[in-house]
Amino acid sequence: MTEIAVIGAGLMGHGIALVLALGGHRVRLTDSRAETLAQVQGLMASALDTLREAGAVGADWTAERLAGAVRLSPDLAETVAGARLVIEAITENPEAKQALFSELDRLCPPETILASNTSYLDVFPLIPEARQERSIVAHWYTPPYIVDLVDVVPGPRTDPAVVEEVRALVLGLGQVPIVLKRFIPGYVANRIQSAISAEVYHLLDEGIASPREIDDAIVHGLSLRIPILGHLAKADFTGIELLRHALANASYSPPPARTRSEALDALVEEGRTGVMAGRGFFDWGGRDPADLFRDRDRRLLALKQAMKAVGRMEGR
Repeated sequence: MTEIAVIGAGLMGHGIALVLALGGHRVRLTDSRAETLAQVQGLMASALDTLREAGAVGADWTAERLAGAVRLSPDLAETVAGARLVIEAITENPEAKQALFSELDRLCPPETILASNTSYLDVFPLIPEARQERSIVAHWYTPPYIVDLVDVVPGPRTDPAVVEEVRALVLGLGQVPIVLKRFIPGYVANRIQSAISAEVYHLLDEGIASPREIDDAIVHGLSLRIPILGHLAKADFTGIELLRHALANASYSPPPARTRSEALDALVEEGRTGVMAGRGFFDWGGRDPADLFRDRDRRLLALKQAMKAVGRMEGR
């Protein structure tokens, strides 16, 4: 059991805290916004209900037990006092992160491991020099209590023992740690997702396919095989020679790099900003966003359990 502090109680922070508590660790959670901290127990209890209904956690995991496992505090110093590991999950703003790491340098003893949940920022230049050997990225995916992947990324001077300690902790939670050799924005999964997004926006902006048709192609084409094989094992079944010929024939040309999409701009201008607004690419029928997130989580859990039952097929 480890004392762990999580800073930032938003979508990612409270989900990470939930996973850590379910893994048997003592967790403290804080946020600079009182209204965010006030919502945390309800959000975690709702997620716990979904996990319990699916049989992913035992019936003994009640909201009361969870409230005892994750202690909430508005005070940063109180939250990090005595923590072996501090996980930063605040906004993706370099100035805010640098200010926080400076404060953590003042509050935490030298042996504390400082981890960042950043998705794209190279945080290592933002961390005080004296903390470099015990700093690392531990990047989770939303919702972290369902999606197993965690990127573990050392900085230029991170102690290998710290990398192993964080990798082992993640593995002990039942998650899947991917240890990268060095920092690269977006890591592996987000970079692949960014490449997919670039092509999707190209198809939309060129009027080649509708949002529904694009998602159908992904769900009924790509997604059916990827959970069982991944991408490179799928390539083995396709045949490496065929893929080599396709590459040589330049049968695919990626769209030019872009910093905006007409399709996205139009949606934002109409106020169609996603589930929280009730509409985005799709109309969500006026349903309560909390109900939509619960429905998503239940479906993801059902799919995850089915995938585990089928098992991954890969060579050794």
